[in-house]
Amino acid sequence: MARSETDSWDLASSVGATATMVAAARARATAEPDAIIDDPYAADLVRAVGVEFFTRLVNGDIEIPDDEAAAGIRLITDTMAVRTRFFDDFFIAAGDAGVRQAVILASGLDTRPYRLHWPAGTVVYEIDQPDVIAFKTQSMDALGARPSAQRRTVAIDLREDWPSALTAAGFDPAAPSAWSAEGLLMYLPPDAQDRLFDEITALSVSGSRLATEYHGGDFGQSIGERAKEMVGQWGAQGFDIDLSELFYKGERNDVVDYLSARGWQVHSRSRRDVFADYGRQFPERANPLQHSVSITAIRD
Repeated sequence: MARSETDSWDLASSVGATATMVAAARARATAEPDAIIDDPYAADLVRAVGVEFFTRLVNGDIEIPDDEAAAGIRLITDTMAVRTRFFDDFFIAAGDAGVRQAVILASGLDTRPYRLHWPAGTVVYEIDQPDVIAFKTQSMDALGARPSAQRRTVAIDLREDWPSALTAAGFDPAAPSAWSAEGLLMYLPPDAQDRLFDEITALSVSGSRLATEYHGGDFGQSIGERAKEMVGQWGAQGFDIDLSELFYKGERNDVVDYLSARGWQVHSRSRRDVFADYGRQFPERANPLQHSVSITAIRD
């Protein structure tokens, strides 16, 4: 189903299903002999969601003989491993710099509040749809998982007044904070992307940090086309979610320029270079990612 301004989802439908897909990729990446990430909860969370294709994928019960389809899974696994490690390292560096409150926007099945080693006194805020927050909280409790920081959930859609909900949950806008907008921007209309960064900036004092990605051009169009190809290749195995309908198309403001103009010191690296940083070879088939950059920024 195509996106709308009032749509909602759980972890088995629409945008929520992409969080389950990413968790499945993290589970596969964690199980590799040369793993660069360690997410001990990802596979169990995928099983709890219950989307058959992803469950079979993390259980090793799916065979994809077609080279194109297998290459698509390899691409997603490598991309999510590198992306996960990049954001892991961002939060670790923020903690080392003395930042003691973190905000994970559109947190989905992110398990960082449980699996990262947060400095004492750190508060981690997770923002997502109410159904998504409730499901993950219940599932992690059932697994016996305990947060490694003080975890506070903010069950609200980012299209609503999430800054007020965040401050009501205890967020201190007078203290430095670390923000992640991971795998999020393509699911926002271009104007909502700008609004998100304006709201983050308004809540960020000097020394605050931000990590995100920018894909350049009309990424919603290019990645949508590639996603549609993969859906077709995986369809015989039971994957029936049309990812191409989930991305918002249209030209966007360059995130580096946008943040720089609003008082952030911005550092960016190409996705190819980030792959190399973590000992992974950037796949030449990843055409939609060739102009993608990974971004960290510090508020002046």
